[in-house]
Formats: sequence, structure tokens, C-alpha cells
Amino acid sequence: MSPMHAAPAVNVVIQARLSSTRLPGKVLRPLGGRSVLGWVVRAALAAPGVCRVVVATSDEPEDEAVAAEARRHGASAVRGPLEDVLARFQLAGELYPAAAVVRLTADCPLHDPALLGQVVALWRAQQDLDYVSTTLVRTLPRGFDAELVRTAVLAEQAAEPAGPHREHVTSGVKGRPDRYACSGVVIAPAADDLRVTLDTEEDWGVLEGVVAELGDRPPRWQEVVGLLRSRPDLVALNAHVEQKKVGR
Repeated sequence: MSPMHAAPAVNVVIQARLSSTRLPGKVLRPLGGRSVLGWVVRAALAAPGVCRVVVATSDEPEDEAVAAEARRHGASAVRGPLEDVLARFQLAGELYPAAAVVRLTADCPLHDPALLGQVVALWRAQQDLDYVSTTLVRTLPRGFDAELVRTAVLAEQAAEPAGPHREHVTSGVKGRPDRYACSGVVIAPAADDLRVTLDTEEDWGVLEGVVAELGDRPPRWQEVVGLLRSRPDLVALNAHVEQKKVGR
């Protein structure tokens, strides 16, 4: 494809830090043959339509280890304010420009590259969309969360100096359907009762069980759902865990 007709760039930005309140250090825990962060980077690099993968971590001294791990797995790294995650996304956009970014968090190691590619493809097919995600209407298990936002929209959000969007990045976009055009990926039958994110030791037990069954490779989301439907013992490990609420 000639540069004149090149598709607009889409980068993945993964937010990561060691100072998690519920499970400190979780993103560098070894899972299978790599760290949890390494799993997320690998999936993002394998996603169709993604131009670059950037890990946005904090400028706290302890997060130098996060930046080093990101680079070790083939991602770029940027560092900014610990609490102002949106500022880190802005920095990633300044250093590595793109028309849109896919926001991932570093505590979701089972990302499916094909699903990430589906989010990107949906936006490429309709580039006037401001926001595309797997969570606009949640039908996938928690842990397959991916949100694409146009960088121009992120710039608008960054102009607002205070609010929950400074930490949660997209809250001022998906909550404003009157202002922003939003779309999403929905599956059937729904599997949003399942949980494969990492926030507690119980979550860790589920992830270890999935990797023990499926191996050290990026799984398809259908494989993860199928496995968990056949293993109620695994599902029971973290069925009681409540997701941390926005603002808590």
C-alpha cells in the first residue's frame, strides 16, 4: 500500500504499574513462560491492524522494572504521572502518533489477538466512530476488555483538568453517547459472568488453571469460555470477587 493510501495508524497503549492496591506487583508475576505483562504485550503485538505497542507506566522508581519488562518483550515504553493515567496516554500519543489507540490494562493476560483485531477492524471500517470496545455492552468475560478511542477525542478529554477520566481514561467518552459516537463487540451467548482478569489471589488461581490447560500461548476467547464452562471448579475460585469500582 502506498503512503498516500496508507491506513491510519492504530497503536495499543497498555497501562501498567507495580503499585496495585489489591495485589501489588501483579503485572510482573510469572505466568507460564513469561510475566503477566509479557502476555499482554505478546497478544497486542500479534493483533491484526496494530502498528505499535506502547506500555505507559509511571515515573516512580519502582516502575523502571515495568518499563524494562515492556521493552524486553518488544514494546515501547513511556513514563508519566502515577495517578494521572490519561497524561501517560497523552505522552504515548506525542511520542508515537496514531489516529486511534487501543487501551488495555496490564492485568488481563489472556487477551485474544483476533478479538483485538476485530475492535481495530470495526473502527477502520467506520472511522467516524469515536469509541469502539468490548465493554460498551459487556458480554465477554471480564479480562477481555479492550477500548479503542480516537486520539482527537483523548485530546479533548485531556483538556478537562480534573475528574475520574484522569485515572480511568475513557469514562468521559463512553458515558457521553450524546457527544461521542460509540460502538461495540457483542457475543452470544453472553459470558460476562466469567472472570479472567487479575485483581486478587483467587483470580490468580483461575489464570494458572487456564494456562495449565491451554498452554503458554495467546488463547482464543472461545477456548477460554469453553474451558471455564467445562470447569466449574475453576470458575468457583473467583466467582465471589467484586470488581473494584470506578472512583474507589
